Amino acid sequence: MPNVGPLELVVVLIIALVIFGPKRLPELGRSMGKGIREFRGSLSGNDDDEDEKPSKPAEIESAQDADEPVEGEVVTHDTR
Repeated sequence: MPNVGPLELVVVLIIALVIFGPKRLPELGRSMGKGIREFRGSLSGNDDDEDEKPSKPAEIESAQDADEPVEGEVVTHDTR
């Protein structure tokens, strides 16, 4: 396995800064950290889904108009 020292880490960080820019670098770090945590959790079998909010069903999110009935929604007035 190659030995990675501080000089190599600095070079990699400078290259990443040049490629992605200072605005996208923190976002990239967060997404990498989240991916690593999910990977470790899947290997160990731990479910840390309590901190994630449940998302809405796809039918409700894709509704174009608030008056448009969604499958499974109770409609109280006639829409004709």
